[in-house]
Amino acid sequence: MTATTLSRPPATSPTSDERIRRARRRRVVTTTLKHAGLIALALLMIYPLVWLVVSSFKPNEDIFRDLSIFTTNLTTANYPHAWNAQQYPFSHYLMNSLIISGAAIVGNLVSCSLAAYAFARLRFRGRNLMFAAMLMSIMLPFHVVLVPQFLIFKELGWLNTFLPLIVPKFLATDAFFVFLMVQFIRALPKEIFEAARIDGAGHPRMYARITLPLMVPALATSAIFTFIWTWSDFFGPLIYLRKPSVFTAAIALKGFLDSQESSNYGAMFAMSIVSLIPLFVIFMVGQRYLVKGFATTGIK
Repeated sequence: MTATTLSRPPATSPTSDERIRRARRRRVVTTTLKHAGLIALALLMIYPLVWLVVSSFKPNEDIFRDLSIFTTNLTTANYPHAWNAQQYPFSHYLMNSLIISGAAIVGNLVSCSLAAYAFARLRFRGRNLMFAAMLMSIMLPFHVVLVPQFLIFKELGWLNTFLPLIVPKFLATDAFFVFLMVQFIRALPKEIFEAARIDGAGHPRMYARITLPLMVPALATSAIFTFIWTWSDFFGPLIYLRKPSVFTAAIALKGFLDSQESSNYGAMFAMSIVSLIPLFVIFMVGQRYLVKGFATTGIK
């Protein structure tokens, strides 16, 4: 009896084309899942803003009764009603916010750029210690110095004026912007300043004719952040401004809420959308400056 041996065919390894196709399919699946997750996360993050926009067009009694963003019961009555619902037209409060934000931008750009140039290019005793103290002030909570500042401004008679919100900006109190500009100035080629010194230029001329034109991205970044933070500030104006004539938009929005009577949420949401428009415009216009400013200062 003879036994026959059946030999199994040798296993064939996948060709290079098959491996490429498999890797491509895995890459497509991974990319699709990644983009689907990012889109879902983006929709989750943007939902409150969409709800705010839709609620600003709802009647006041339907805002919290129907939380869906898909509704047909919409009206534009909230906007004209809210515009003149308070003691002054809402444009008055927007103008107050614009004045404070514009003055804060000027103050930060002038004072912070001067301080940054001093830290980056001047050699003086105690420079490193003062720079370290300035960086430590970034970690200091605002509430720590709130009471001393309030007492100082009260003794100066600055309450119910814009001065407590504007004057500190001209004293380089925002250490973050000083640090941002210092990093930018230190990245500039030293040969430019050496050549200017050989030509007889002093520090004022090197600051005005060389440093400022070259640090436009850092200045633009500081201006955009200053506008966003000052325009959205609620706590500072709440402490120092008590008269309706000097209220900012953030404080005026609080006027639509009443703990004793009914609150007009529709009007508040409508004016909230109006208050967000300048922030949206500034961010869209200056977005490329933000990216360029951070990229050229080494902050990633």
